[in-house]
Amino acid sequence: MVFIGWINTTSMNIERFYHTASVLTNGKVLVVGGVSSTYLNSSELYDPSTGTWTSTGSMNFGRDRHTASVLANGKVLVAGGIGSAYLNSAELYDPSTGTWTSTGSMHFGRYGHTASVLANGNIVVAGGIGSSFLSSAELYDPSIETWINTAGLNFGRYYHTASVLANGNVLVAGGINSGYVIRSELYDPPTETWTSHPRMNFGRYYHTASVLINGKVLVAGGIGSGFLSSAELYDPSTGTWTNTGSMNFGRYGHTASVLTNGNVLVVGGLDAQGFLVNSIEFYDPSTGNWSSSGSVSNAGSYQTATVLSNGKVLVTGGYLSFIASSCELY
Repeated sequence: MVFIGWINTTSMNIERFYHTASVLTNGKVLVVGGVSSTYLNSSELYDPSTGTWTSTGSMNFGRDRHTASVLANGKVLVAGGIGSAYLNSAELYDPSTGTWTSTGSMHFGRYGHTASVLANGNIVVAGGIGSSFLSSAELYDPSIETWINTAGLNFGRYYHTASVLANGNVLVAGGINSGYVIRSELYDPPTETWTSHPRMNFGRYYHTASVLINGKVLVAGGIGSGFLSSAELYDPSTGTWTNTGSMNFGRYGHTASVLTNGNVLVVGGLDAQGFLVNSIEFYDPSTGNWSSSGSVSNAGSYQTATVLSNGKVLVTGGYLSFIASSCELY
């Protein structure tokens, strides 16, 4: 049975996974790149007021596993990814014109990295993989459209998560290197330094990390010593990790969205056998417990889940037994 909170909405024009989805200042959602039969340079816009998709300008380079960051000026910065090579190129989307322009290139080609918008408007890109596992980090300054090197991670990794905390620091957790990374690190923007932090209880990658309303960070699922259902909480006030309730289903390549009521919605992913997990789960921070509530008809892996300005969650694309263009709203 499909959970009554889900409704189908118009499908994208092109099926894709490993793409990005960004909420623009006008409330529309910009979906960019990904992979279908090839690496995609196309992008499209979803209008929540009409529930429709329209094509917009194409990037200069097809790419997947890139990052997309909404800048203070409303433009969207896409960086890195994999396409014809490990990409160091970056591009800017201007919503006022619907066009892309090349901007300064990173010093290292990378994919599976993270990009975090800092309080000063700069973007810090960290880790990833290119010719090797990367510990390097770079800062993009939108005012001069230039990348500068900053201090690198203490431990190279990719498919990790990066969460901007209430105090402006960036928490990097997990990932993969020669093994499943259990380490976490904090980036301090004023000093441009990384500090090693206590280890998580489980090494993991392809997990999710969600900043809760109370300021804590919820890490859930992923691949580690197994296909993980476990979840843990990072408390910035103490700098420590504690276990919290486990999900009902182990999964990786899923999405996690913080809802307006403070709960976290987890959708999709793959299980230990590589089968799709179509059940949805909710995490309640007040109890530390998960509840499973029905399923979603087009749950996939490597999809996107975007919280809209009206509080709804838009799930787009992903890999099912095929590459999907379908979209659903919670």
